[in-house]
Amino acid sequence: MTTVPPSRWLTIAACLTVVTAVARADDWPQWMGPSRDGVWREAGVVRTIPAAGLSVKWRVPVRGGYAGPAVVGGRVYLADYDRPHGPLANDPNGRTVVMGRERILCLDAVSGKLLWKHEEERPYAISYASGPRCTPTAAGGLVHALGAEGNLVCLDAATGRVVWSKDFKRDYAAPTPIWGFCGHPLVVDDLLVCLVGGEGSVAVAFEARTGRERWRALSASESGYCPPTLIGAGGSRQLLIWDADKLNALEPGTGRVCWSQPLKPMYGMSIMAPRVADTAAGRVLFASGIGRVAALFTLAGDGSAASVLWRGEPTSAVFCANSTPFIAGETLYGCDCDTGMLTAVDLATGRRHWETLAPTTAGQRRSKHGTAFLVQHEPPGDGGRTWLFSETGDLIVARLSPERYEELGRMHVLDPTNECFGREVVWSHPAFADRCVFARNDRELVCVSAAE
Repeated sequence: MTTVPPSRWLTIAACLTVVTAVARADDWPQWMGPSRDGVWREAGVVRTIPAAGLSVKWRVPVRGGYAGPAVVGGRVYLADYDRPHGPLANDPNGRTVVMGRERILCLDAVSGKLLWKHEEERPYAISYASGPRCTPTAAGGLVHALGAEGNLVCLDAATGRVVWSKDFKRDYAAPTPIWGFCGHPLVVDDLLVCLVGGEGSVAVAFEARTGRERWRALSASESGYCPPTLIGAGGSRQLLIWDADKLNALEPGTGRVCWSQPLKPMYGMSIMAPRVADTAAGRVLFASGIGRVAALFTLAGDGSAASVLWRGEPTSAVFCANSTPFIAGETLYGCDCDTGMLTAVDLATGRRHWETLAPTTAGQRRSKHGTAFLVQHEPPGDGGRTWLFSETGDLIVARLSPERYEELGRMHVLDPTNECFGREVVWSHPAFADRCVFARNDRELVCVSAAE
C-alpha cells in the first residue's frame, strides 16, 4: 500500500476545499431551485441590499409570460410568448383568445446574449393569456418545457434541437385548464413527471430522454395547477400530486397510489407545492389554497398514510396560492391569498403570529392574492436570510422569525407589466444562481449581482 505523506494530504485537503467552494456556485435548473425546495445554498452572497442597490449586470428584452428562468452551466433558459403588440385584457372568469408564438430562449448567463431560440405558433384560449406558466426544467443535457396550452417539448440544451414532444390535448384528451397548464415538469431519476389531465392521466411519467410513457395515474374533476413534488416519507420517496379534489402520494417509479386525502380548494385551484418538515409531532405536510382550505397532515412512519392534525379556520393558518410557503423550525411563512399579506403561522396549532403587506403589495389595504416569492438563503455557517421578490418588482432581503418581519434592504428591479384585480403586478419566480438573481416581467429579463 502506498503511503501518502502528511504534506500531500494537506494539499489534497486544500484542493477539495477549493472544489467544494466552487461547487457552491449553484445552478438553478428548475422551478424552486436545485432541490425544488426554495433554498439558495451559495456562499459569498451579500447579507443585505445597500441603499444604492445591487449592481445590475444586464437587461435583455423578452416577451410575455409568468414562467421563471432556469440557470444551468452558465446558460439561462426562459419560456415566453411573442404576440402582436397591444393591451391584453385579463378576464379572471373567462378565456381570452390570442395568437402568438411560444418560445424557449437560451441566453448566456454572463452577458445575456441570445445563444439559441426555439419557437412554435401557438394560439391561446386561456384566462390571463400573457404567456407560459412553467419554468423550464434542465437536466442531463436536456431542457423540458411545458407551454400554457399543454405542449411539452424536450430540447437539446446545447443547441435547442427538438428531441421529442407531446401534445397533452391531442395525446391524452386533456382539456386546457382555464388558467393554462401550470405544473412545472419534474425530473425523477430517468423520468419526467408532468401534470397532464384527462381520464386516468392526471399525472404521467415519461422517459426523460425518449418521451416514451412509463406510467399514468389518477382521475379527478380537474387536474389542478400544483407542480409534481418529491418528498421523503417512511424511509422512501413519494411523489405528491395535488389535483382539484385530493392530495395524493404516489410511488415515483410506478405511479402506484400510496395514500390520498381529500383537499378541495375553490375553482380547482390547487397551486402551491405542499411542504414537509420534521417536528415534535413527527413528519408533517402542509398544503393550502383559495377558499380558506388549509390542512396540516402527519405522515405515517411507514409512508402508508396521512392524517389531519388541523385544518385552517377563517382567522388561522395561511391560505397560499401562486406563491409556495416555507417552514423554518416550528413556524410556517407564506402569502395569504385572501389578505394578500405575508403571514407567520405556528405550525403546531395554525395560530397566526403576524402578518404584513410590506413585501407583497406594499400597500395599506388588504389585496386579494398579494404575492411575494420566498427563497431561503442558507449557506453553511451563515445565520440565514430570506430573499423575496414582490409583485411590485422589488427584490428584498429580510429576516423572518416568529416574532417579526425585519427588512434588511430592498431595490426595485422590474416594473410590474401585468394586472390582477385592478393593480399592476409581476408574478414570476426568480432564479438564484452564480451569486446572481435572475428575474423577468413581460418586457425584460434582468440579472442582478448578489456577490459579496
